[in-house]
Amino acid sequence: MGEQVFLVTGASRGIGAATARMASARGYRVVLAARDASSTARLAAELGGPDRAWSASCDVTRYEQVAGLVQRVEEQWGRLDVVFANAGASVVTSFTAEDGAPPAEWGDMVLTNVCGPAFTARAAMPALTRHGGHLVLTGSAAGRGVRPGSLYAATKWAVTGLAQAIRAECVGTGLRVTLVQPGLTDTGGIPASRAADPKLAPEDVARAVLYAVEQPPTVDVNEILVRPVGQDAHR
Repeated sequence: MGEQVFLVTGASRGIGAATARMASARGYRVVLAARDASSTARLAAELGGPDRAWSASCDVTRYEQVAGLVQRVEEQWGRLDVVFANAGASVVTSFTAEDGAPPAEWGDMVLTNVCGPAFTARAAMPALTRHGGHLVLTGSAAGRGVRPGSLYAATKWAVTGLAQAIRAECVGTGLRVTLVQPGLTDTGGIPASRAADPKLAPEDVARAVLYAVEQPPTVDVNEILVRPVGQDAHR
């Protein structure tokens, strides 16, 4: 059947890139998906080039692109074992003040954070079911509590519900679904207001992803909440 294949969306930096490196080190072939394939080309070369890793252009807000990528993976490598729906976006929002991004800029975040993992799951489900695979979604600690004025937190609440809905529908298929909920992570996009707060490294989250993926096939790790030591539970 060949070596197992691990697809990561949002693989150009941060949690996605760290997880791809860790999966490659564990022996997976990896597919590095990002809107701009050139942003992952260097990482693909670092991880062994075309026989071990390849970069792919994929906008997760476009279902046809995600479906096309999944088809290409199966055609090229014959299988798809793990899909990490990690691509995400964040902008600061307020419903009562002019702080943060204007509403015209909110739509891409909602599409990326909600439709992105939903489209990824739908496109990957047949392949993952065929190969007894594993779907992992990036949620957030922000998707577990109230964040004043934060539309980002609301999108991550949606991912929490999405993971549960997918898992419920997949009962009996052998497919596993894991939601990873990181606290503040140093991915290069932290708002200035939180620059001094405790932070996770991307590798900390990647270890959580691989922990879930490497469990025996009879074990389904449903959710992992991981925060840096000292992070306020309400931030």
